Order: sequence, then structure tokens, then C-alpha cells
Amino acid sequence: MSGFALRPGTAADAAAVLALNNASVPHVNELSADTLAQIVAMSAHYTVAEDAEGILGFVICIPSGRSYWSDNYNWFGERFDAFLYLDRVAVAARAQRRGIGRALYDDLHARAAERWPRIALEVNLRPPNPGSVAFHAAMGYSGVGLREYNDGDNAVEMFTKELR
Repeated sequence: MSGFALRPGTAADAAAVLALNNASVPHVNELSADTLAQIVAMSAHYTVAEDAEGILGFVICIPSGRSYWSDNYNWFGERFDAFLYLDRVAVAARAQRRGIGRALYDDLHARAAERWPRIALEVNLRPPNPGSVAFHAAMGYSGVGLREYNDGDNAVEMFTKELR
């Protein structure tokens, strides 16, 4: 896990984070610059990983109790009083298998445990994302539900990690 650093995301990171997000579709949904700015504005945890060449990865999390348009976020809100919702995470293709994702999650877990009882997130089942399912299981996340979308082509598994 050497050769990169974690730091809080800033407005100056927006273009690189947006490009990385949109390169990661379908594992995350595509965003416009305005929508990314809205998500960042309501976030409680926004961290980037970078090396000398630029942004390698990022994570953005939104606390419970916000007015957020995400149906997945609202699914958790109907079931849990308090949580930190991991809205999106992505790691650049050039940085895969370097420990970037694990470092972003370890940092998130350490910081979130001070304020929230759990982290909530979803992982695509359709289209399939078996690597993400395995990663989250290895990081201590447990499945707590399934959401099938109306189109029938998409489904997600809902996960939480209890922090205390």
C-alpha cells in the first residue's frame, strides 16, 4: 500500500473524480458535474487516494437524515435510524490491485465509527459485480436485503457493516 496517499476531497478534485466515476459505469451510475457537486455538498465523508500522477480512487458517503433522491439511500432510511451511506466508490483501472480500495475503506471505517453505528451500501447483482460482492464480504459487510428495479434488468444487494 505504498506510493499513494489519502486526503479529504476538495473542489479542485471535481473534474478528476467525475471522470473516474463515469469511467466506472455500470458499477456506479453516470453523473453530471452538477449532480456530483450536489452529492459532495451533502456528504459527510469524501476522501480521495492520489499518487504523483493524480487521483487513483475516491469514496463519497452521505449521512442518514438528508433529503437525498437515491431510492437505495431511502431504502436504508426506512429500515435504520442512523447510518452512513456509501454512495459511491471507484478506483482507477491503473490502480487496481494496489490496495487503494482497502485503504479507502479502512480509513472510512475508522472515521465513521466515531459518529455512526453502521455503514450502508448496495452492490449490483444485475449487472453482476461478483468482485465487489466478494470484497465487501471480506471487509465484514453483511447482506440485509435485495432491491429489484422495475425494469427487471437491474438488481442490487443491500449491505451493512455494523461499526458498534
